[in-house]
Amino acid sequence: MRCYFLRHGIAADSEGWSGSDFDRPLTPDGHERMEREARAIQELALELDCIVTSPLLRAKQTAAIVARKLDISTKLVVDTRLGGAFNLDVLRAILKAHAQANAIMLVGHEPSMSVTIGRAIGGASVELKKAALAGVEFESAKALAGTLLCLIPPKVLVALG
Repeated sequence: MRCYFLRHGIAADSEGWSGSDFDRPLTPDGHERMEREARAIQELALELDCIVTSPLLRAKQTAAIVARKLDISTKLVVDTRLGGAFNLDVLRAILKAHAQANAIMLVGHEPSMSVTIGRAIGGASVELKKAALAGVEFESAKALAGTLLCLIPPKVLVALG
């Protein structure tokens, strides 16, 4: 199974945001950049079976932009486990829940995504910038020893889009 990890796009600054962190949205620039990135992701032809996103607004907005561009909006799933303490156990459970898939995308947050990717590929240090994309190939949902397929910085995705 191929699992792609996408960190949400540029969101309103947490320090200047007066509402709940749960409702912190993408900025207009973050939305525009995600539209461009979604075009680049479309060109990568990842053949995603579904997109699983955190319930936090900025992640849902990011996932919706990508799903719409890939014409898989009906295969967009909100999973509360991506909004909290995402780790290898949660990753294993999500992959198991989507075991029939060949390729999925998870849209979530830092620092848990980078830490989880790093542990899944053998203890590497990974930094997933806002709107960066990483891909990991897993032999199965049970064995979470994966191989890093790609780590694409947001600047590259925006330039390609």
